[in-house]
Amino acid sequence: MTTTAPPRTAFEIRLASVPEGLPEARHFTLAATPLPAPEPGQVLVRNRYFLVFPGLRTLIGGRAEGLPLPSLAAGDPLFGPAVGHVVAAPGDGTLRAGDLVVHMAGWRDFALLPAGQATPVGDALPTPVAHLAQGPAPYGALTRLARIRRGDVVLVTGAAGAVGTLAGQIARLLGAAKVIGSTRSPDKADRLVRELGYDHALVDAPGRRPFTDQLRDAAPEGLDVVLDSVGGAQLSAALGAARQGARVALTGALSGQLAPGTGGAGAPAGIDTFRLVIRGISLAGYAGADHPDVEDEWRGRFGGWLRSGEIRFPYTEIEGMRRAVSALPELIAGRHFGAVVVRL
Repeated sequence: MTTTAPPRTAFEIRLASVPEGLPEARHFTLAATPLPAPEPGQVLVRNRYFLVFPGLRTLIGGRAEGLPLPSLAAGDPLFGPAVGHVVAAPGDGTLRAGDLVVHMAGWRDFALLPAGQATPVGDALPTPVAHLAQGPAPYGALTRLARIRRGDVVLVTGAAGAVGTLAGQIARLLGAAKVIGSTRSPDKADRLVRELGYDHALVDAPGRRPFTDQLRDAAPEGLDVVLDSVGGAQLSAALGAARQGARVALTGALSGQLAPGTGGAGAPAGIDTFRLVIRGISLAGYAGADHPDVEDEWRGRFGGWLRSGEIRFPYTEIEGMRRAVSALPELIAGRHFGAVVVRL
């Protein structure tokens, strides 16, 4: 079924060359590519938004093993979460023109893909862009691994990013008594407290007080829950501040992904295993594939929280495909607050 004649050309962002260090705009290019007419079993989607996520840096570096997504080589188109409307869906499948779907063929204006790779989303969330919110990971980590309890003191590292800006709000809605965040920027620290309800926002940057000292002042009673997306020295400090029975859930490794010399892989942290044992501290990484029920549960709660005004979805819009070539470098440089999405 179609409503208009499908376009014959699509535009996509490709990796022009593999960087030696952190990617810059010159490492990406906007390319035109022929767009065949969809066949039965395929759908053509006009993307409205796609997500810029730091994990792309790891895929570009090509040094990590065991990832669920393929590495990127020079000439490859980028990919990632996207939301858009079906333009054409020939055959007798369940998708129809006009359906709103999510898929992994972002970084292009039109996506031609197997129908099974496009998931209809209906009206569970009030706006299309909300389907790109990175909430399932922090929600799943806080409910399945850390099992947050009413009255807990919670630390969220990387609090100004796509995960962290939601994680602090989720922790509060699930009963946390105190929520502390970390960021590299004083301006973002101010926004975390002023706009998103963090009790304290610690700035881990050159020239600032040692992170361990800031954490001790913010949580003299110690930490019950840590939601860590940074790794490295911040994770080490958090474990040092964890009190008896603390639960630590890992959702990322930004200190490795954003470091110039690592290829985006690896975020080593010094861990005192003796302290983990005597304090009964649990430490686990969150993998969404291990918790398939989380997505639907999150979507239902997120939709309700958004409509009631109990939660905000902070995101920065980058307008159009031409500006998209700078989107990942800008994210890595810390120029934006919340999720970063390209709007088409």
